[in-house]
Amino acid sequence: MGLPVSLILIAVGAVLAFAVHQSSDAQVNVHVVGWILMGVGLVGILLALAWWERWGPGSWGWHRSAYDGPPGGAPYRRGYGRRRMVVEEDAPGPPPGPDPYDAPPPP
Repeated sequence: MGLPVSLILIAVGAVLAFAVHQSSDAQVNVHVVGWILMGVGLVGILLALAWWERWGPGSWGWHRSAYDGPPGGAPYRRGYGRRRMVVEEDAPGPPPGPDPYDAPPPP
């Protein structure tokens, strides 16, 4: 369950809890269902933010593993390293033959 689903659950739960009026002889209390949906949505938001890379443990300085960095004291950088560009050379093919559109018209 991601952030958008959690927000939808909170919105639907708020509508059920605050905006829907039910009769007194109903078997299911709609207000309680609304509060439960809002609670599940709130838990979903908290879990999504905890597992999100930007707000997860890495942004607060906690390490995800015992790896402190390369030897020599260079700091460990998160993200992508330097990008490489690979250029593939095309091998020269056979010389082009005569173009059929440049030939003289048939007699």
